[in-house]
This record gives sequence, structure tokens and C-alpha cells, in this order.
Amino acid sequence: MRKEKYPMLFAPKEKGQGLVEYALILVLVAIVVIAALTILGPKIGSVFSTINSSL
Repeated sequence: MRKEKYPMLFAPKEKGQGLVEYALILVLVAIVVIAALTILGPKIGSVFSTINSSL
């Protein structure tokens, strides 16, 4: 069995890499939500206006 000289050399990077991946996914989801709201915003607003005027 061969012992490694620095067994914990790459362990801290894996946690940081996971956090970066989660941050990138969060940014991607935020961009998709903002794009969807920008595209569908006026349509949703007109639906609520129609409902409000009918009440």
C-alpha cells in the first residue's frame, strides 16, 4: 500500500467547486426567470387588468 505525501491536497477545492457550481446554477435560473418575466410580463398584466375590470 502506497502512502500519498499530501492526501488532503485537493479536498478543500472540492467544496469550493461545489459552491461555485451551485452559484452558477442559481445565476442561470435567475436569468431564465428574468427573461420569462420580461417576455410574459405584459401578457400577464393584461390578464390581470381584464380580471380586475370584470370585477
